[in-house]
Amino acid sequence: MAATVNPDLRKEREAASFDPEKITNFLYGGPARVARKRELESLALNDPDYQHEDLNFMSRDQEYETQLKKSLLMVTKMKQLKITDALDQFFYTNAVFGSDAHPLFVHMSMFVPTLRGQATDQQKNKWLKMAENFSILGTYAQTEMGHGTFIRGLETTATYDPKTQEFILNTPTMTAYKWWPGALGKTSNHAIVMAQLYIHGKRYGPHPFMVQIRSMEDHKPLPGVIVGDIGPKFGYDVIDNGFLAMDNVRIPRENMFMKYSKVEPDGTYVKPPSSKLAYGTMVHVRAFIVRDSAKSLAMAATIATRYSCVRRQSELKPGHPEPQVLDYVTQQYKLFPHLAAAYAFWLTAQTMLSVYYESTDKISKGDISVLPELHALSAGLKALSSWAANTGMEECRLACGGHGYSHASGLPRLYTNLTPSATYEGENTVMMLQTARYLIKSYNQSQRGEKLADSVAYLSGVQQVPVAGRTKNMLDLGILCDAYRHRAARL
Repeated sequence: MAATVNPDLRKEREAASFDPEKITNFLYGGPARVARKRELESLALNDPDYQHEDLNFMSRDQEYETQLKKSLLMVTKMKQLKITDALDQFFYTNAVFGSDAHPLFVHMSMFVPTLRGQATDQQKNKWLKMAENFSILGTYAQTEMGHGTFIRGLETTATYDPKTQEFILNTPTMTAYKWWPGALGKTSNHAIVMAQLYIHGKRYGPHPFMVQIRSMEDHKPLPGVIVGDIGPKFGYDVIDNGFLAMDNVRIPRENMFMKYSKVEPDGTYVKPPSSKLAYGTMVHVRAFIVRDSAKSLAMAATIATRYSCVRRQSELKPGHPEPQVLDYVTQQYKLFPHLAAAYAFWLTAQTMLSVYYESTDKISKGDISVLPELHALSAGLKALSSWAANTGMEECRLACGGHGYSHASGLPRLYTNLTPSATYEGENTVMMLQTARYLIKSYNQSQRGEKLADSVAYLSGVQQVPVAGRTKNMLDLGILCDAYRHRAARL
């Protein structure tokens, strides 16, 4: 049966003062890209192989198994359909999973990118093709029971034994247990483990190591490995967040990622150009959190706005029709700022990703001068966007009244799937403080007449006369940008 559109919703769409197609093209990169997006979405949404019972009616184990099967199916179909472009994969994956993540998400978004960015050519030849073909399944094990954002405080140790040319990995305390990594609980057979490097009793800080944690034959934990699922959470049930402890687990010297820092056979340590290079995976994920926050906020604002169009409430005059909830100014005040923020964060995410790819290209060629700006941008925007999305989605849910509390609205699942982003990959308050520190440092550099990075160049151009005092045309976008630069610099 063909879908019907609510007459109130149809009326609002027909009365629009803009062309939705033009805005869609603007947001997604032009007509050709939009056509491709719709083609990929149609392939996924109309594929009977992806159809299953509503996840909200399943147990946690059933959700995981259903999404794991769908993940493996998606990987196979993307190969068959030759979907290789990163943005195409994003559109297709979103259509397959909606607002949910999937058990192979960490493998695809952290494990494989770390191999590409941190491994030597020899290490890539050994592991990358297997990872890309899903012959090995991996996770990124950094966060511990006792330490998350403070990476230098990690307690897991990797002690080099020059006699055997091996690293010995240990979990010395309860708080040193790796805790929270996605795909660690059940899915992965390999893990990139961040551990404190020790050579001849001297500590050299956290470094990444490739560790096989489960058998390739029967998927059982290997000797010395304690691994499992951490149990039920606030949401995010399709992801098997796990724990990991190691007791004298030995790995070859070549299993330390050595693109930037190295340990020679005799134990000589070769330090990297910058210690922050080891944290490239986190910067990568933070850049994508900005996009995911924008997407989730946009979905919540869309749901709440459409609901407000079709829901009528309170007879203002006897015998007259009840007005649409959206006609109430208080409802507009609730929703429209979040709708506007979704647009702003989506466009900001495109810029953030462009900066990330440009910066990583420069880093790969030896230019590490872009690292401080990249870190500050990704940390600050990750915190700002995830905070705004969490707050906005909750207000959108409340704006739908009791219906917003029902899973049928899509809002509860949307919220619980995104809310971890405020704490994973860096606790937001700490992220903001790191960005603030970079801004203060940049301002001090501007006072000394030093050249600043593009994103903070406005700090050098504070106008003595406020922008508002120079013009009356405050609708001019250029003037508004000048005003915001002036305010930011003065603050």
